[in-house]
Amino acid sequence: MQAVVRTALLVSSLIAGAAFGCRGEPAARDAGAGDGAPQYSVADFMATTSLEGASFSPDGSRILVSSDASGVYNATAIPVDGSPATQLTRSTTDAVMVHGYFPADDRFLYTSDRGGNELTHLYVQSPGGTAIDLTPGEKLKATFLGWATDDRSFFLSTNERDARFFDVYEIAIPPMAVGGGAAPAATEYRRTLLYRDEAGYQFAAVSPDRRFLAFNRTRTTFDSDVYLYDRTNRSLRHLTPHQGEVVHAAQAFTPDGSALYLTTDEGSEFRSLVRLDLASGRRETVEKPDWDVWYATFSRGGHHLVVGINNDARTELRVYEATWDGSPSRLRRLAPGDLPPGDVTSVVFSRDEKRVALYLDGNRAPRNLFVLDLEDGDAPRTRQITRTLNPKIDPAHLVDSQVVRFKSYDGVEIPGLLYRPRTADAGARVPALIWVHGGPGDQSRIGYSGLLQALVNRGYVVFAINNRGSSGYGKTFFRMDDRRHGDADLRDCIASKAFLVSTGFVDPDRIGIAGGSYGGYMVLAALAFHPEEFAVGVDIFGVANWVRTLKEIPAWWESFRQALYAEIGDPAKDEAYLRKISPLFAAQNISRPLIVLQGANDPRVHKIESDEMVAAARAGGTPVEYIVFDDEGHGFRRKENRIRGYQAILDFLDTHLKGRGARTPL
Repeated sequence: MQAVVRTALLVSSLIAGAAFGCRGEPAARDAGAGDGAPQYSVADFMATTSLEGASFSPDGSRILVSSDASGVYNATAIPVDGSPATQLTRSTTDAVMVHGYFPADDRFLYTSDRGGNELTHLYVQSPGGTAIDLTPGEKLKATFLGWATDDRSFFLSTNERDARFFDVYEIAIPPMAVGGGAAPAATEYRRTLLYRDEAGYQFAAVSPDRRFLAFNRTRTTFDSDVYLYDRTNRSLRHLTPHQGEVVHAAQAFTPDGSALYLTTDEGSEFRSLVRLDLASGRRETVEKPDWDVWYATFSRGGHHLVVGINNDARTELRVYEATWDGSPSRLRRLAPGDLPPGDVTSVVFSRDEKRVALYLDGNRAPRNLFVLDLEDGDAPRTRQITRTLNPKIDPAHLVDSQVVRFKSYDGVEIPGLLYRPRTADAGARVPALIWVHGGPGDQSRIGYSGLLQALVNRGYVVFAINNRGSSGYGKTFFRMDDRRHGDADLRDCIASKAFLVSTGFVDPDRIGIAGGSYGGYMVLAALAFHPEEFAVGVDIFGVANWVRTLKEIPAWWESFRQALYAEIGDPAKDEAYLRKISPLFAAQNISRPLIVLQGANDPRVHKIESDEMVAAARAGGTPVEYIVFDDEGHGFRRKENRIRGYQAILDFLDTHLKGRGARTPL
């Protein structure tokens, strides 16, 4: 399968947000609003280009990406030599998320849903032709799984048979007509069923010869296993029997198919990378850093291994020349090149493996595409081929974040990312926001956030807290909020106020709380359960009623249902507890100003959650602003909606937090 490294998916991220996430990068205090730096508009910050996905063309001359330069994500070809990009699709409503060029021609695959409902279909588009839906039907979700090593087919999963489970298919690639002519019809993309799922296994990898399929199976967020399906005898073998609670996750087969690379935290706080020989069951450790190994993948030709390590909220990239059997004793590590500081979010090899394309995400610029030339030897030369920051914005006027830690209410050390504007000093203390990530088990990480940079540019301190329960800091820390949501983790947020005040540049009477998805829940919980602690709240599609949310999770999350119940609560058994931690049932306590943003098509946190919360808070006389985006789901894809949402948040904060205006006195 083609090597595409993706950000690790956390089992606990049922309600993780998409477009309002926070990231950060360790660095010293730097330029920001003040000291002559201009105040940019929200439209300025959003006149950037966001990029997703990457795939080299068959000849290696172009890279296929999804770009929102038009305001909506569309398939776009970016020449490696830096020539102007070419937009290949023309969607004006729904995001087009690319998965790759075909191995031998310029056809490409992409997925798209309708209005953010997450019911993605898989499409193929031919040069100059119309898109063909390869997974037609209603109320189904399809996922692209990768290309076959021999370039003759690709793999996908779909839940069309049973909304709860995803069957795995192989689709043979029909040839294009010689000398042009009509592109293949939909009926020519014939499917072969590889695995029929009846129990909630999650596809991880397929061996180069197609004999084996590796699956992960999740019991809880801290206990999971790897299974091997053998197509020759239709047997399913448990590869990771263990005692106690251990996380195992399959990553990739070795190029010769003799072994499987997997990550595990067995006997350790952090996840290491091991090679499991399929015949003998023998394990060899490949990487065991002091942080989690997030992913590992081989290039299509099998000559390189890429390992991503979550090193204190930033990705440490390790690239190896690999042997055919992937033996760790015979791997040779390459330097990742002269990359500037930032977070590496995906890695793709060209077909001849002479080049690598990767994204680098930094605080002062949105994700940019870089190309590494591996022919340069042990220190590959890097070239930046996109410039995604609005040219009107001087990067020197933006800020880097600083990794900081403080002792919480019970002595537990809590990490976070601090964004400090130049206007902040002891003589002119400024307002601040505590930003809470989604999840609940996500992590605030390095990277550009237009919203956070706009806030800092406007003079707000932002502290992106990685409260207990966040990923990346060991399994003990990760489990500290289990069955204590809206309590132990929220008290970390409250304790962080004292840390902010101790800096000397934050006004203790002007500290608010903000977040998206699970972070939005934390905002609502803070205002409902601790109504005097925060001056304002900014809730972006947050959970208000856990009983309903957990009962109505999307059908396609069936494989994670029990894990969510184990971590948060089972609505059939724990209804009283879930009501107790649900802000909706304590909304009468809210007295501080609140703004709520919601997508009408959100399949995870339904609109009724925000409707009822807003109505309940308003009934008590609380000033509440409510914005609903009719064409969005769980995360806002359309640029015009992000501009509207960002502007509303800034206006709200300028009125109720920075200015005295209508702000409720503290």
